[in-house]
Amino acid sequence: MGFPARLLSDDETLVLLLRRHVKVLIGPALVFLGVVAVAVVLVVIVPAGGLQGPLRLAIGVLAGLVLARWVVWPYLRWWNEIYVVTTRRLVLREGVFNRSGHDMPLSRLNDVSFTRSLWQRMLGCGTLVVESAGERGQIRLEDVPRVELVQRTLYRLADQNRPAARPTGEDLFDAGLGSRAGGPEEGDDER
Repeated sequence: MGFPARLLSDDETLVLLLRRHVKVLIGPALVFLGVVAVAVVLVVIVPAGGLQGPLRLAIGVLAGLVLARWVVWPYLRWWNEIYVVTTRRLVLREGVFNRSGHDMPLSRLNDVSFTRSLWQRMLGCGTLVVESAGERGQIRLEDVPRVELVQRTLYRLADQNRPAARPTGEDLFDAGLGSRAGGPEEGDDER
């Protein structure tokens, strides 16, 4: 599943489309190999006779159920969970049958941090924590591929989306429109 262009506003461009790192499929791949191997062995050693057909069918059905639950379902969940970075927002979508989503405007982004375990560093992924000024606070994204690139991209885009900052007292003083805090400068006469 990609991200439909119809969900982008007129002035918005898709920057990154990510899924969780493929490492989350290692467990299901091992389950697949184990279940297929065990099922083949069981089918081969079923004794000949009147129950051979029903026993082989039962082994096949049981193997199919295990594969559906611990291989196909995790794959579908992985495929349907996406992280999208556009020029205006961070978009999260997940769910196979029931969809849920979260959009965070980049102009409200306060902080983006990441952590990487040794295993994640070897695989090129990490955990990204995005903090916004909104009510929901933090969003934690697990197993983000190229996590450092995503962090830098979010910071860059967030800076581009922030409204112009209001002038500070220091800016006003430098422009000749104010005085420094603490009263008049030494040598100034206030008479």
